[in-house]
Amino acid sequence: PPTALALLCGSAAALAVWRWLDERQIQQKMEEARRSRDEGVKKMEKAVQEFREQVSHVQSADILSLPLVELTRRLQEGSLCPETVLYTYIEKALEVTQQTNCLRHFIPECVEQLQEIRRRKEKGLLYGIPISIKDHIGHKGHLSTCGLVQFLNAPVQEDSVLVKVLKRQGAIPFALTNVPQSLFSYDCSNAIFGQTLNPLNHQKSPGGSSGGEGALIAGGGSILGIGSDIGGSIRLPSSFCGLCGLKPTSDRLSVWYTCLLKVDVGSCPLPVPCALGPMARDVDSLALCMKALLCEEMFRLDPTVPPIPFDEEAYLSSAPLRIGYYDTDGYFPLPPCMRRAVCETRDALRAAGHELVPFAPPRIHYVMTELFLKTFFADGGHAFLDLFTGNIVDPGLKPQMNCYKIPTLGKKLLALILKPLVSSLPLILRLKKLLWFSTCRSVSKMWKHQHQIMAYRTEFITTWRDLRLDVVLCPVLGPAFTTGYPGKLLTAISSTMLYNVLNFPAGVVPVSRVTEADEEELKLYQGYCDDPWDRTLKQAVTGAVGLPVAVQCVALPWQEELCLRFMKEVETLRREK
Repeated sequence: PPTALALLCGSAAALAVWRWLDERQIQQKMEEARRSRDEGVKKMEKAVQEFREQVSHVQSADILSLPLVELTRRLQEGSLCPETVLYTYIEKALEVTQQTNCLRHFIPECVEQLQEIRRRKEKGLLYGIPISIKDHIGHKGHLSTCGLVQFLNAPVQEDSVLVKVLKRQGAIPFALTNVPQSLFSYDCSNAIFGQTLNPLNHQKSPGGSSGGEGALIAGGGSILGIGSDIGGSIRLPSSFCGLCGLKPTSDRLSVWYTCLLKVDVGSCPLPVPCALGPMARDVDSLALCMKALLCEEMFRLDPTVPPIPFDEEAYLSSAPLRIGYYDTDGYFPLPPCMRRAVCETRDALRAAGHELVPFAPPRIHYVMTELFLKTFFADGGHAFLDLFTGNIVDPGLKPQMNCYKIPTLGKKLLALILKPLVSSLPLILRLKKLLWFSTCRSVSKMWKHQHQIMAYRTEFITTWRDLRLDVVLCPVLGPAFTTGYPGKLLTAISSTMLYNVLNFPAGVVPVSRVTEADEEELKLYQGYCDDPWDRTLKQAVTGAVGLPVAVQCVALPWQEELCLRFMKEVETLRREK
């Protein structure tokens, strides 16, 4: 026994030392990544200072105030110099990231791209435009970290197709923006680079997972950014930060050489694909970006992208639209200000001569529980948990992680124990979603799951066509949550998630701001059940007076131009008001 006890104690001590060494190695990798980022910031500060010494008469405020279309025109005609515009935006980005921690790394090769576009005879549609890109969109020589330690030692070997096309069109990628750990969150925090803050209110989250993009653009440090969306990751930051953002049909833009970690975490990822799309301050900027990207170069580099050029005529059309609308999906009731935004926009559209038709999206509880989650957690969440092996879990993800770690048997037992105590059907369905992720434990179940998604898409499109709709107006989650709350309310993304499952193009447009009256009405908010989820949502959005309120605009697949045209109509009516 003494020998056995000594061996046991020795083994325990050895295990403790091994764990300590492993954690220390992780910490060293994280510190090195932060040090590299800080050195990059110092180099850019020095470069800006040197430029200012050479050119002292730059009207930075005037340049930063120009809309993208006007800035592009001045660069094309030569009244503005690309170098001046680039360093103006780098200087502003330095200021914004100091306040919000939105940048993951500057791209020093932007200076080489600046020289490259000057040598060309032809100027692309985005000639001289500084552009920011989300962390996981590949840029040669830089990391695509996804906020995870295991990706800190693997620089990307080749530009993603999207970056290649942007460069071909004369754009200058100059910054990579921060993301939440694993990307599967609509906050923006990871254990390596920290929490990104909303530039409009530093107590609030910028949204996610394209939250670094949202913060940088809303703060004025970028005029155009590229994000990704698989549950709302373009639209939620756009809503939280008061921007316009478009999630296209998934294959409309290339995702080649982009880290699709968010898609890869489940066992059957294909039914709900990832989409890359633009984020900017106005709808015309989104349209110009899509027009620039949908070119022969994109179709040549990625033959899986349908060769459909941008339809300018559809975007510029002024024909009256037949618009379906709803202010709640019947699953997760949004704060009063978000429903107000839909109703006010509906009335403005009707007054402008459009036809408005009530529309009810079918079976959202079924979509959330059986279709969306099963795509990503087909194996019960094991592949997702494996991503965090050798990682320090960010505090914002811990509520989700704790749920995923409950064994399947434990989830079933909890569901059985809690079900008799709950009389509300919505609450039962939410508990089921939280505690018991459906799984695809066989090939036949996986095929059945894919068939269910296709059947639902058919059902939805049939309902849409029976009503003869052109587009749909609906709510989006908002206003901006207090930091730390998104991880507690994964159930709240039903408003955006639906159109990922359907693979419809969907965009967000800010139309109003939170008022004192909205804040007072929020005090009476009880949701459907006045349950912990409803009360948590109430806490998350409290204190948002003055923050943006947005609506969501949706079209059928491959009709991005119609979706943008509808967004432009909403934006115009908002400005007139």
